[in-house]
Amino acid sequence: MTELQFLSWVRGPGLNIAVGIFLLGVLWRLFEVYSLGRKKDLSAPRHTPGASGLHTVFRRSLPPPGMLKTSPVSYIAGYIFHLGLAVVVFLFAPHILLIKDFTGLSWPALPSQFIDLTAVVTMVAMLVMLFDRILKPVKRFLSTFEDWFTWTVTFLPVLTGWMAVQHLLLPYTTMLALHILSAEILLVVLPFSKLLHTFTLFGSRWYNGRVNAHKGVPV
Repeated sequence: MTELQFLSWVRGPGLNIAVGIFLLGVLWRLFEVYSLGRKKDLSAPRHTPGASGLHTVFRRSLPPPGMLKTSPVSYIAGYIFHLGLAVVVFLFAPHILLIKDFTGLSWPALPSQFIDLTAVVTMVAMLVMLFDRILKPVKRFLSTFEDWFTWTVTFLPVLTGWMAVQHLLLPYTTMLALHILSAEILLVVLPFSKLLHTFTLFGSRWYNGRVNAHKGVPV
């Protein structure tokens, strides 16, 4: 298989397969989560200021008091990584064009120089988080294969995409194909791993806040 054939496959059948597995996988996992059902809470609700699902979504999106000082790497690098990844994925012109091809939706892109810088900052933040996990005995002990694997499949699309744009290491056609392939692997893995929190994060926070608000407990 030549470079062009490889690129054509990942941009055509490979992408269609990955997107199909991604969509079906996400729908299936969300169906599993939301079809579990919960017993109705028959206790009388207790109204406490600040106790609600919406308040919990906001509070859990901020570091708990004192934790930013106690674990700065987890919070600072974590915020930088998540925000940077969102910027690279959704505000890079080629990515917007790809989304437009699938959905018909489009929006303005950021300058490529800003995206390049954001990609570098995102990778640095991810590496800092990785080394922190390796160097801290407790974090290393609690880490499973899935933690290392999901970090890798998330990091590779950013790395290969940045290298393709910078024309580093391999010919552009080959590196672009590897970038697309790594993104497709991420799409396939996401519904069946911890990465599903992309779709469940705010919903679970809202639900926990709502349940505890019924008991008068702000969380």
